[in-house]
Amino acid sequence: MPHSKAMGISRVGFAGLGSMGEPMALNLARAGIPLLVWNRTPGKAVAEAVVDVAELFARCDVVILMLKDADAVDAVLDRGGPAFAGRVAGRTIVHMGTTAPGHSRGLETELLAAGAKYVEAPVSGSRIPAEVGELVAMLAGDPGTIDEVRELFAPMCRETVYCGSVPNGLLMKLAVNVHLTAVVTSLAETVRFARAYGLDSGLLADVLGAGQLASPILRVKAPKLVEEDFAPQASIANVLANVELIAAAAREAGLELPLIEASRALYAETARLGFGAEDMVAVVKALDARPRSVD
Repeated sequence: MPHSKAMGISRVGFAGLGSMGEPMALNLARAGIPLLVWNRTPGKAVAEAVVDVAELFARCDVVILMLKDADAVDAVLDRGGPAFAGRVAGRTIVHMGTTAPGHSRGLETELLAAGAKYVEAPVSGSRIPAEVGELVAMLAGDPGTIDEVRELFAPMCRETVYCGSVPNGLLMKLAVNVHLTAVVTSLAETVRFARAYGLDSGLLADVLGAGQLASPILRVKAPKLVEEDFAPQASIANVLANVELIAAAAREAGLELPLIEASRALYAETARLGFGAEDMVAVVKALDARPRSVD
């Protein structure tokens, strides 16, 4: 257990074993980190597990949160409840999920007031990068606190980037997702256009991958569209939640983001059609469901 001994951490807690959290926790366990896990739905045994989330905090110096949304984060911490201060005092809370920047800023204030430390560490990447430990973490918070836990990111992340004070990590994550959302939505439209003219989708993917548009996301998402593989890596529902956060942050800054607003409407339409649990490339299904207009 070299990482934790070097940092003086006796045990690390991990809350949230969803599509991303499960492989992240598994990579920590494989690296020899003394790990204790909790999930709202029991049964995912990547390491020693507890049923009561209060036990996770009682037994761990550092607790990593990889939870669905702000409500889930607040519930696990008992934020606003009687157990909050005792649950977090003396511990370092590492928030790796995606919530609104304002939520994270308020959370930091309350955690520090309760005698805890806080690191904001959202990640860029979906399930496959999570499985192979190639996520990119965007860190924000006190540099000294980050240094105390930095080695914990190595089994999960290919890179860590320090973004400054909270909530700059989450703001950076949202900025990255502006581009990601536009790229994947555009790819779905590209494949649909090619199919309308009887072009070979596999050849299209080859051409895209051979030129300046080649990228890791293209290598992952183009084959899924070609093969009509909608097994989730990042689901429609998850992407829609992220786009809603981007749209809210843009409004707060007085920005217009036309591509994001169009994508927001399209992902919401896809979810209403019943495809919320499918991969984000299923946005093509909403386009396919629309009647074609012929001049």
